[in-house]
Amino acid sequence: MNAGDVAWILASSALVCMMIPALALFYGGMVGSRRILNMMMMCFGGASLVAVLWALFGYSMAFGNSVYGMGLIGDITQYAGLEPVLADDSEAALPTALFTAFQLFFACVTTALVAGAAAGRMKFGAWMVFAGVWATLVYFPIAHWVFAFNSADGSVTGGWIANGIKAIDFAGGTAVHMNAGAAALALALVLGRSSGWPKMEHTKPHSRPLVLVGAGLLWVGWFGFNAGSALTAGHSASVVFLNTAVAAAAGLLAWALVERIRRGATTSMGAASGLVSALVAITPACGAVSPLGAVAIGAIAGAVCSLAIEWKFRLGFDDSLDVVGVHLVGGIIGTLLIGIFATDSAPNGVSGLLYGGGPAQLGIQALATVAVLAYSFGLTWVIAKVMDVTMGLRIHEEDELRGIDLAAHSEFAYLTDEDPVNLGSPVEAKDANR
Repeated sequence: MNAGDVAWILASSALVCMMIPALALFYGGMVGSRRILNMMMMCFGGASLVAVLWALFGYSMAFGNSVYGMGLIGDITQYAGLEPVLADDSEAALPTALFTAFQLFFACVTTALVAGAAAGRMKFGAWMVFAGVWATLVYFPIAHWVFAFNSADGSVTGGWIANGIKAIDFAGGTAVHMNAGAAALALALVLGRSSGWPKMEHTKPHSRPLVLVGAGLLWVGWFGFNAGSALTAGHSASVVFLNTAVAAAAGLLAWALVERIRRGATTSMGAASGLVSALVAITPACGAVSPLGAVAIGAIAGAVCSLAIEWKFRLGFDDSLDVVGVHLVGGIIGTLLIGIFATDSAPNGVSGLLYGGGPAQLGIQALATVAVLAYSFGLTWVIAKVMDVTMGLRIHEEDELRGIDLAAHSEFAYLTDEDPVNLGSPVEAKDANR
């Protein structure tokens, strides 16, 4: 066990944890002033619930020995309660408890991402139930598929994507971003459109500075997300760190250029979204490509995602904060472009089409993409539909138009002279979200 590696993964875990409040700021700035508290609470609440589930059984489902060696789900009893991770494993490369904590925050961030599709119109109680069920039935199994590798001695068997077809996903393009994007699409379809969609004055971004601050903190956190996934403080982490940096910058510039050409101006919202879309795309590819390949992937993601966010208006689904246009589309771009831009000189050691590798890797990446999208979208739709029928997902229309913060949390982020003094009274708060 190398002390430098342990220190780096400790720091990376803290950086990934920071992505939760960073996402809350990013999402919070994008919604109306009477929706920000609810949006941020969805991020914090969902992440906190998933962290507890991870300790109870989630880590075991994701990283336990594959049941019957099928690569579909880990043994839920193997690490239940996480008591086994307390054992002294000084002979291992990393403490199991540290790896458990590192991956815990991946689960938390992924769940929080989905919240962006439901901004301002979903009962907070319903969201918490949904977050717990979704993480259990969707995220934990897919994490096993993608992140659970077989042990060198064969004593531990992992997921079918990681070990069967050997798709490349360095830090979560499939398990995190495509998974969250597909789930967001399914949830948005079941929830339905916001009142007055698409012309809604009450839902316009209320603080672009918060969006930029959130995006900047996400960029910093992403170094832990990607480079930390090397699980060492060596060459691989260094290459991934560099690729993450240049891809993000290229994405911001590409989105800004497309905006300038199409609309005659570059916006702060576009810059922040371009940055995040490129970070999404480089996540699976950061260990497979050269810095020039990372620039290409980031630029392609920034340009394509800037166009993709408009699909919701053409197709008629209300993806409030563009989780589909950024995370679903960006994740697909990054995962598939590994088959084009991968070079065997990068840490993953695989060549794509441009480096003489042939079409095989592209086909493998496509198979992993289709499998994750189909499972995540299909099962999320079923979960959301059952919940909508049994407990209801939507808040009352009047609360939606007034702003969900008061109805769900009995408070406002910003008080004005017209606001009631006693925000916690039953008359004002009602019970629409209990």
